[in-house]
Amino acid sequence: MPAHSEDDEDKPCRACSDFKTWAKSQNKVTFTSPTKQPKPRPKDCPLDKDEIGTSTWAFLHSMASYYPKKPTKKQSEDMARFFNIFAQFYPCEPCALDFQADIKQHPPRTENQDTLAKWLCERHNTVNIKLGKPVFDCTRVHERWRDGWVDGSCD
Repeated sequence: MPAHSEDDEDKPCRACSDFKTWAKSQNKVTFTSPTKQPKPRPKDCPLDKDEIGTSTWAFLHSMASYYPKKPTKKQSEDMARFFNIFAQFYPCEPCALDFQADIKQHPPRTENQDTLAKWLCERHNTVNIKLGKPVFDCTRVHERWRDGWVDGSCD
């Protein structure tokens, strides 16, 4: 992980919390009034934990679904190395440490497209369970992240 000073530990981390929690810790108001809808944030603001997570999972799942069906030895090694490096530099430190521990226990499966996509889906479901979110059916990863739903709704 990147080096952090002791002062950093007391500072709220936008990448480690959702926007509302972060804004409250900064004594910033996120609502125009108790009866009105939340004030929309401009699109060019830094991402919060939820936005980073959603974007990251979308990227990683897409990458896994487009990974070669028959990767070379070098591609397989590079992809495994990618996930280990990625886990070191993920911007939310608690999330990064958690992912590092998970992939130490369940190393990246990079033999082919299907094994990588399934491995990543299982890692994502591990996080979903911890967060109380529904698990995803890992047999449908390519439908979700590459081909589009069978019902044609993505066409």
